[in-house]
Amino acid sequence: MATLTLKPASATMNARTAELREKRAKIKEGGGKQRIQKQHQSGKLTARERVDKLVDQGSFQEIGLFAKHRATYFGMADKDLPADGVITGCATIDGRLVHLASQDFTVAGGAAGEVHCAKITEMMKLSMKTGSPFIFVNDSGGARVQEGIDSLAGYASVFYNNVMLSGTVPQISIICGPCAGGAAYSPALTDFIIQTKRAQMFITGPQVIKQVTGETVTADQLGGPAAQMNRSGVVHLIAEDDDGALALARRLLGFLPSNNLEDPPRLAYSLDLEDDPALNDLLPAEPKVAYDIRTLLTRLLDHQDFFEIQPGFAQNVVIGFGRIQGRTVGVIANQPCVLAGALDIDASDKMARFIRFCNAFNIPLLTFVDVPGFLPGVEQEYGGIIRHGAKILFAYSAATVPKITVVIRKAYGGAYIGMCCKDLGADRVVAWPTAEIAVMGAEGAAEIVFRHEIDSAENKTLKRDELIELYRSTFANPYVSAGRRFVDDVIEPSETRRYLAMALEALHTKRELRPAKKHGLIPL
Repeated sequence: MATLTLKPASATMNARTAELREKRAKIKEGGGKQRIQKQHQSGKLTARERVDKLVDQGSFQEIGLFAKHRATYFGMADKDLPADGVITGCATIDGRLVHLASQDFTVAGGAAGEVHCAKITEMMKLSMKTGSPFIFVNDSGGARVQEGIDSLAGYASVFYNNVMLSGTVPQISIICGPCAGGAAYSPALTDFIIQTKRAQMFITGPQVIKQVTGETVTADQLGGPAAQMNRSGVVHLIAEDDDGALALARRLLGFLPSNNLEDPPRLAYSLDLEDDPALNDLLPAEPKVAYDIRTLLTRLLDHQDFFEIQPGFAQNVVIGFGRIQGRTVGVIANQPCVLAGALDIDASDKMARFIRFCNAFNIPLLTFVDVPGFLPGVEQEYGGIIRHGAKILFAYSAATVPKITVVIRKAYGGAYIGMCCKDLGADRVVAWPTAEIAVMGAEGAAEIVFRHEIDSAENKTLKRDELIELYRSTFANPYVSAGRRFVDDVIEPSETRRYLAMALEALHTKRELRPAKKHGLIPL
């Protein structure tokens, strides 16, 4: 009887280990050295390099490395697509758990098929289960046409899970390459979009537009970051390159909680709350002269660190994150040096979305008011300024986080209400002595209230000036509003940071119950 000779277990294990290492190394090469070189030549990092630079060193645990597509049409049965063109897994950023997906353009142009999308949605579901942010690095030619409807179904699943995560965990999209067609709707469903200057994002490309409309436009003009930030307002932050985009994502996450059941991380802070006398001289002497509101904001925030969101869109309002005594705050402010700080359609949308994000993730809202009103004009009326402006009223009213309003200068008419006045739910309203709180500016109001006196005066100009000053001293100041308890206090500008810090501390435990319902109906 023949004797069976067995190989030592260690020899078998060594052979299998060597095979495993070889397979892993081959998959991690993505589309191969030539395509990686081409990626670098175009000024872009590879999918894996992006992950390595985004997360804490050594923290990435890949999930789905050996995933394979199931397509058989059009030669796909013999095509090997490493990791099916997307790197997925979990890691930490500044020690906090995140889940992520990074599309690999070196593998079939990062085209998304059934398994590709399934890997992404698996990470999204794990984000939900673990209460961790989800980050999606986009660099893809779009749907994998060889897979037909399976590819579309995969994208639909991604969109559905974007909505399931919305308001539960923060979602950040980083656009590092093409993001075209239906693929662009996943970033649009996330909370923040960071786009590099080399990337493009659009629904229909230049060729389709030319065929349909006859217009000639380049991909960059159509979907570059300037177009999608400044004109459409789709993009929130622009980076010079991949490294810059990843750094912005890390910085943004530092202001945010991991999920809606947590507060944002509070950093170490100083108990020193000295007044800032320079603020007393910040405003121009003439109330009609513009100034940059960001000068004020940076002086109030810890380390003069203000992280502005959408700086190129609707620049008549400024939004962003900062900290006061280590605690994250969401800042909304009128910008007097653009359209005098008046509210228009785009500003309304910009504000409303930011307010709702902050409310969903337990971030207190600080509102700084210097607003002459809603922007007048036929274009604004036809564009639906009533509907869009109502979004601000809805967002502020629905928000249950601490809301603190500081009236700097002008606060006129409906725009005064829209900038979170006391009766719109503000927990604290404080005014500077320069505040003018009224139905309209003194000039316009005097023309209405004192029309007869002005018309009958011998010197109309002198009488008009006299009555304008009378109206201003009677109504356009903070003391009338403070007397009616619409303003809680009138403070020196130098005291503002100390006031905000104390108010935030007092309001930190705020709880506010609302009527039970599925959801409110914001005027979209």
